[in-house]
Amino acid sequence: MKYARIAWQGGCHTVTPHGEGQLRLADGRIVNEAEVIWLPPFELRTAFALGLNYADHAAELAFKAPETPLVFLKGPNTFVGHRAQTRRPADVTYMHYECELAVVIGRTGRNIQRAQAYQYVAGYTVANDYAIRDYLENWYRPNLRVKNRDGCTPIGPWLVDAADVPDPMALRLCTRVNGELKQQGTTADMIFDIPALIEYLSSFMTLSPGDVILTGTPEGLADVVPGDVVETEIEGIGCLVNTIVDEQTYFAVR
Repeated sequence: MKYARIAWQGGCHTVTPHGEGQLRLADGRIVNEAEVIWLPPFELRTAFALGLNYADHAAELAFKAPETPLVFLKGPNTFVGHRAQTRRPADVTYMHYECELAVVIGRTGRNIQRAQAYQYVAGYTVANDYAIRDYLENWYRPNLRVKNRDGCTPIGPWLVDAADVPDPMALRLCTRVNGELKQQGTTADMIFDIPALIEYLSSFMTLSPGDVILTGTPEGLADVVPGDVVETEIEGIGCLVNTIVDEQTYFAVR
């Protein structure tokens, strides 16, 4: 099963898909997608993000693949829903997308062993963790302006139950910009797979329901500019759509 969260008629609702372009509310009412505001598909707690977790991406940047997970944290202000806008600051020269499989924790756990790791996963969604290279000081530890800007990480549209994803380590990923394929890869190429990440993180801190792990992105990054429509898609999980806007447009609607 897959679920989304929307804002509609002054309330927040959990919905499921209902035919082309329609959503079904929990009470059975049907609403058109065009009438709603998409929210992140679950209530986020701690957000972990991985740097250089695909060997081809590390090679793309001329870095040696890491020997231990390179993890940083993201604030809740960074996340927006499907079909949201993301701002490109006026002073930057290179801003790129990052299509990532997001793993949502469903049970509290600490010192979780690799063999039991999937028992703690509630489901999966798609994230697009934009980065601005102008602000980057170190690929291994991105500073706050790179990964914690308001609205820099669209997530969704759907949270797909873990039981409906037989092998999350064999999913195709791709990114299209204005309909043109720019990035493609497979989760099979992660350096640290999902069980390894859960085991590592839970070895020094408690994982809780609503925590999310953004598992990194493969090679194929490209600059995006205002007006670009970016689609990040993961096989069996969904297609997340986002639009890049300039500062004037972004702040005009806030």
